[in-house]
Amino acid sequence: MPEQVTLIVDGREVPAQKGEKLIAAAERGGTYIPRFCYHPRMRSVGMCRMCLVEVKGPRGYSLQPACYMDVAPGMEIITSSTKVRKAQDGVLEMLLVNHPLDCPVCDKGGECPLQDQTLTFGPGESRFVEEKRHWDKPIPISTLVYLDRERCIQCDRCTRFASEVAGEPLINFAGRGDQVEVGIFPGQPFKSYFSGNTVQICPVGALTATPYRFKARPWDLEQVESTCTSCSVGCRVAVQSSSNHVIRYLGVDSDPVNQSWLCDKGRFDFEAISSPRRLTQPLVKRGDDEIEASWAEALAAAARGIGEVAKLHGPNAVAVIGGARLANEDAYAWAKLAKGIIGTDSTDARLGDGLLAEAVLGLPRATIQEACNARAVLTLAPDLSEELPILHLRLRCAVVEAGLPIVELTPARSGISLLARITLTYRPGEALDLVRQLLGKDGVRSAGPSAPSTPGGAGAQAAALAQARELLGIGEASPGDGVVVILGRPSLAETASSVLAGVAGLVEALPGAKWLPAGRRANINGALDMGLAPGMLPGRVTLEGGRARYTRAWGRVPEHRGSGTTGSLARAAGGEPIALILLGADPISDFPDKRLARMALDRAAFVCSVDCLPNASNARADVVLPAAMYAERAGTTTNLEGRITRLAQKVVPPGNCLPDWMIASELATALGADLGLDSLDAIWDEIAALAPSHVGITRAALAAPGARDGLIAPLPTTPVTLGGRPPGHPPGLPALDPMATPGLSSAEMLADPDVEGAPESWTAAGPGPAAQVVGGHGGDPSIGAISPPSLVSFAGAIRAPEVPRPDAYGLRLVVGRSLFDQGTLLGACPSLAPLSATPRLRVNPYDLDRLGKATGDRVRAHTARAATVVEVIADAGVVRGTAVLGFNLAGGGAGDLIDVTAAVTDIRLEST
Repeated sequence: MPEQVTLIVDGREVPAQKGEKLIAAAERGGTYIPRFCYHPRMRSVGMCRMCLVEVKGPRGYSLQPACYMDVAPGMEIITSSTKVRKAQDGVLEMLLVNHPLDCPVCDKGGECPLQDQTLTFGPGESRFVEEKRHWDKPIPISTLVYLDRERCIQCDRCTRFASEVAGEPLINFAGRGDQVEVGIFPGQPFKSYFSGNTVQICPVGALTATPYRFKARPWDLEQVESTCTSCSVGCRVAVQSSSNHVIRYLGVDSDPVNQSWLCDKGRFDFEAISSPRRLTQPLVKRGDDEIEASWAEALAAAARGIGEVAKLHGPNAVAVIGGARLANEDAYAWAKLAKGIIGTDSTDARLGDGLLAEAVLGLPRATIQEACNARAVLTLAPDLSEELPILHLRLRCAVVEAGLPIVELTPARSGISLLARITLTYRPGEALDLVRQLLGKDGVRSAGPSAPSTPGGAGAQAAALAQARELLGIGEASPGDGVVVILGRPSLAETASSVLAGVAGLVEALPGAKWLPAGRRANINGALDMGLAPGMLPGRVTLEGGRARYTRAWGRVPEHRGSGTTGSLARAAGGEPIALILLGADPISDFPDKRLARMALDRAAFVCSVDCLPNASNARADVVLPAAMYAERAGTTTNLEGRITRLAQKVVPPGNCLPDWMIASELATALGADLGLDSLDAIWDEIAALAPSHVGITRAALAAPGARDGLIAPLPTTPVTLGGRPPGHPPGLPALDPMATPGLSSAEMLADPDVEGAPESWTAAGPGPAAQVVGGHGGDPSIGAISPPSLVSFAGAIRAPEVPRPDAYGLRLVVGRSLFDQGTLLGACPSLAPLSATPRLRVNPYDLDRLGKATGDRVRAHTARAATVVEVIADAGVVRGTAVLGFNLAGGGAGDLIDVTAAVTDIRLEST
């Protein structure tokens, strides 16, 4: 713990920590010192001099900047003397010499520190009568940010954020004297994923956001705290609205998660909520047309279609795809409907781009803070800068500030490569080979020679592997202690099983490591927690492990393990009579294999879509049920740490949209059953009573003051003191009894049908008996007599698929996602949709030259099933023998080239 010191502020004793800045210690003690340039999340620069206070020294009191001085034992300061007041008055008078004083039209008016501090500390009138400086306004420094140069007070907050925090020094001061201005490099706009943060921290109206500019005044806005649902980091946000329209999001300082920062997608995608394209009325297909219908008609049609398929072909002929868009309560309601009433286990919140649910749920979970404070971080994950930007930002700060060593295993260099101490690359399908080399094991399984992992040949690679082993503690007495592994799907063009084979090796070699799942979708972890995955039930328990408990609570559970998204779509595409229920899912744009998704939706016996916006998938649906969006319904969400935080409703849904849990309940009624859930509170009470991973996480615990940043499930079994309480543990809540976590057998792991490319012997058992509609309630007191099932644990080996030998003319495809893609949500955001990049094929210069191509050439990239014409770019960061292409971008992408039934995707290039 930091050493405690005491200082005297205006005659009062104030406790502080050694090394703390004077301005922060005084504020914590109840004395606010005015400031402009100071920000607690950035280094102090002492530029504005607004925070001058009197500090006692050997020669008496002198004026010193409070933001630049560390506290010291016995330090005495005065913050309100005549000398201090005169200094503050003078600073403000100089700042206002050329300030335009256009408060009535400035977006910052009403929440402007310059305005507030001028009234509190500044002069009553100006002594200047000269004409003020004038500049053209506004200047667009990016598509999302405008600059009004005459308002700038040169506090350096925006430029410091861009350089220090984001690591993107794309804006800086230019000019001299009174001509100093914030500028961009000629022809290079402020193209950053974090540009919106500069707007929020600007203390005046110099930087404004284009989606908010001239939309509202602060006193017109109402606000609630909520959680961002743009990715699985779960940043805390303030949702502000006016006249039942969401107007903007602001980052909230949550120390363990986002530390007040937001990515631009999370900050500006509120535009989709008010999109004129919103689905507001149920739709039922009549012939080739979708016509508006009442809820009663639409629910009856959905129940009829689902019920007939289940009755004729068994409950597992009904497949539920999606659910990561939902709140935890919604996901639980749909899991109960699917598994407890319909009787199908074919539910999957992953859209063919995730990993085995047992691996995500069954590995010891780390927190973001633990990753930032780790001995070392190992990444086997997608590009975090594109898919989980704030996690990338937190890791970057840990690297820059504390020297965090990162070891990256990747098929293509990414944003993390710029931060990593060591980057080891592999060709798709050969992750296990690289892991074996890292672990120092002999033997290479792949059919072809492994690509060089580092520049410089075998010698450099051997040195890098040795250094990585040392950083990770491989070979030590307690290997993996203090190590955090960030785990995800590095490429959509290789099967999950090839990655999981490498993961299984790491689990065995690093028993002391903790794991952080890098799933992209917002509540993917909450959806898996609630049982929206084959073989799983709510509370991180397997179908067999929780059978007795959930049969007693729900009345029934599925007899057999079902299929995942890939298996369900393949069955439908193959002609099996399948009913598909899409929960906020658009497989045609979001599933890696677009051809398979289109065939499945065209051939499915029945399709019911529950969604908020129209897309290519629900255009093929027989019934479309309109759902409420983010900020239109309450609930909870779970981030990648397992941290449960609350969602708040701020506006009323348009038209006849309903929350997802209510749609599930009404559909259950239409099926002749009772879901037994009549409110969000009732749903959460049932979750807390039934789900072993959520024991003790009651509504009261979530509402406790100590749970402002959420609670991590499961609650700690052994209290670990952190600021006086266990992390994620509210005051006064007792620790839980430890739960045994037996391993999952290899056979159970290999049975997951969503391990794409698995042999036929891995497929799940066939459908169970004909559906029998039954109800069930979770409030049965006799459930308490049944011992809670053990939480799932990931253990055992995964068999990697056989990878074909690469030929001299082919390139192995690597496919990743971008932050700004052409997904349904961003397509409804006018400010973000144009930011989607044009797909370009990145190839190593050696391979381009070998194939007779050059940068800028248009080539025809083709596989055995499809082809696309794309511009090719030489990139020395791409591994030889591979090619990198984006997914779901403006003008196309890799979706038509990927075959999820193949272990890897190889392409060939031809001239157009």
